[in-house]
Amino acid sequence: MPLRTAYIDFNSFFASVEQQERPELRGRPVGIAPLKAETTSLIAVSIEGKRRGLRMGLRVAEARIQCPDLVVVEARQELYVRYHHRLVETIDTVLPIVAVGSIDEVACALPAGRDTPEAARALALRTKQVIRERVGERLTCSIGIAPNPFLAKIASDLEKPDGLQVITDADLPGRLLPLELRDLPGIGERMETHLRSRGIHTIEQLWAQPRAVLAKLWGGIEGERIYARLRGEIVTLPETRTTSIGHGHVLPPDLRHEAGAHATLHRLLQKAAMRLRYSGFYAGGLHLALRFRGRSSWSNALTFFETQDTVLLTRTLNTLWARHPRAAAGEYLGVNLTLFHLLPAAARTAPLGIVDTGDARAPLHAAVDALNRKLGKNSVVFGGALGATHYAPVRIAFGHIPDLALEAGGEEYADLQPTPAELARYHRPEGEE
Repeated sequence: MPLRTAYIDFNSFFASVEQQERPELRGRPVGIAPLKAETTSLIAVSIEGKRRGLRMGLRVAEARIQCPDLVVVEARQELYVRYHHRLVETIDTVLPIVAVGSIDEVACALPAGRDTPEAARALALRTKQVIRERVGERLTCSIGIAPNPFLAKIASDLEKPDGLQVITDADLPGRLLPLELRDLPGIGERMETHLRSRGIHTIEQLWAQPRAVLAKLWGGIEGERIYARLRGEIVTLPETRTTSIGHGHVLPPDLRHEAGAHATLHRLLQKAAMRLRYSGFYAGGLHLALRFRGRSSWSNALTFFETQDTVLLTRTLNTLWARHPRAAAGEYLGVNLTLFHLLPAAARTAPLGIVDTGDARAPLHAAVDALNRKLGKNSVVFGGALGATHYAPVRIAFGHIPDLALEAGGEEYADLQPTPAELARYHRPEGEE
């Protein structure tokens, strides 16, 4: 079986970008945080910090106790996205990129005739060299080479930082046996617990299961895909469909009050509505979630006839906002909103009766979107966002690279995001809410 994939995983990407940009940070333990506050958590840690035992998700205050000389840097997501695009362009001059796993991971195809271990290693080393020369010496990466992306990703994790490992079909399953179940892509805490409850505790035991047994364990075709991936086969996935568009943020200290949280939500809604129109979808539901001090949270949602109209979406947001339990100043910690029940424009049918779907305001929104794309974010905003336009930064979610022209952000406080099952509880009514 030929080697088909090189998987490139950049080491401590956010922190490495900061060290490339700021030479005074090189060689020092660096932690990246969404904002400069002792109560927030690290979203990335430099290689030096990891060697000191620091990890992503650790509270800044705890990290300082563990590593007194830690340098905390506020995240610059737009900078990381720009580096991502530079790296993609650079890598593509050596290896054709076939998939972007996340902002710091890409899968590349090995050209025909370069699919032997020796030739593939040479291409990988050439890729590392070109990255150093064209992007920066701090942007190191670990590269895994294998017959498929699944095994190549596993290989990229075998040697960090700045590693290079090859897994051939002759290496299977031997190279996988020392790994833990959680080391396999797609096996998280819940799946590991499920497998252990069925008597599967090791990779060797997992490998020994027939295809039909894995299908039963995974509850369907995903188990068959795992079986094939483990053996180096190429698995073709169906085209994915966008089901929701959302934004969420941890609030900075100066916006942790009712007015600040409300204004931030308006700004996030306007960003989400712009993405909605750009993507060619209409939304039929809006979910709102709030996080308060003490880790308590509240959420609610409304459904409506599908619309792209910021005015109607704003009215819905205000209706939901009026329902939430008020909190004292300083108690609002995080906000999240999600547009769901997405419908492609081509599949939309205008409702019968006199129902305002905002279609008449489409030219207005097109003009506003064009101005913001040309002149920059916040050039034109609806009044509800005033007071929070200085803080609605780009966020990077796993597997999603924001479009900087659209200011597309990822999500903070992942537990505030509604699951597909939760959103399925909300059904579009026959008439307006």
